[in-house]
Amino acid sequence: MSRRIILFGPLPPPYGGVAIYMKALVARLRGPNVRVWTYSGAKPDDKSIRFIAHRKLGTFWALLAEGRNARILDASHFHLEYPNPLLVPVWLMLKRVLGFEWFKNILDGSLPKRYPEFGPLKRRRFHRAVKAVDHFVVVSEDLRRWLQEEIKVQQPVTVIPCLVPTPPGDERVKLSRKTEELIKAYLAHENRVCSIGVFFPSYGFKDVAAAVEELRERTRKDIGLLLMDGGFICDETYRAEVLWQRDWITVLKEVPNPEIHEILKRSEVFVRGFADESYGISRVEALWAGLPVIATRAGETRGMLLYDFGDVDQLVNQLQAVLLYPIWEEPNPWAAQYRREAEENLRAVATVLGIEKS
Repeated sequence: MSRRIILFGPLPPPYGGVAIYMKALVARLRGPNVRVWTYSGAKPDDKSIRFIAHRKLGTFWALLAEGRNARILDASHFHLEYPNPLLVPVWLMLKRVLGFEWFKNILDGSLPKRYPEFGPLKRRRFHRAVKAVDHFVVVSEDLRRWLQEEIKVQQPVTVIPCLVPTPPGDERVKLSRKTEELIKAYLAHENRVCSIGVFFPSYGFKDVAAAVEELRERTRKDIGLLLMDGGFICDETYRAEVLWQRDWITVLKEVPNPEIHEILKRSEVFVRGFADESYGISRVEALWAGLPVIATRAGETRGMLLYDFGDVDQLVNQLQAVLLYPIWEEPNPWAAQYRREAEENLRAVATVLGIEKS
């Protein structure tokens, strides 16, 4: 009898990068011995997906029901990246009792930066969790180096970027009437810049807005900015600062990921301003939609125009180059390369987990 494989992580909504990655994995790796656990958003209509109320210790009951001798790819954040004082002990206790294999999927590029700020208790929980992991699956070489050189892990560490093929049919989805109505004002602008993130300082919306404002004043061109808000966190003060007296900004909250491809195609340039990018799925999705991409020097950067996080002048110059002096290379050769890599990444995940994939 083949070992049960459990894919455990957030599913949309909200539409954060980890949830989008998990949705694609679920769509591509479903099989008779593959189970799916999730904990985010509303309870899924799909009865084959187990919803876990993790704040009510739902992992306890899920593990008792399905965890014995299973292999669990864990893309949650509360067992290691943000080690929860209740959930970590429950997870580790049941791991000893039930004998499941813990494959920890780390997608959080901010972890090395945050780790020095951990207090003694959080650090102790973190190291207890690290020692219990059977196999680390990380999205970048930076995370691999940090785990092996700084944290001194002895377990296997496999680097697999979180870019996998989109679920079948997602790129052919048309916009809903609601979304069409919401972006009318944005589409009416002569030039259109879009960005994806949340209203939180490290995601860089403020810099993007400031750069577009500077370019509007410098060129007197009608440039609109669309901010697609993932909605999984919000600093209301920061949000107010970004939007203050800027009626040329349109905000869409929690846009279903299948609609994003169509929205991107109606834009002229995509900006990703996240300071702590571990990979950056949205950057590649924009390239797949045929857009020039301007991004911070973090995560994936091949085939993109770059700027330093916080350097608005650099961002203005890159936007000006794209909007005023475009040099189009169609199709972008990197788009095809990323599609090949997405297929390779999917095969790598299947191989690591022991899933037979045709």
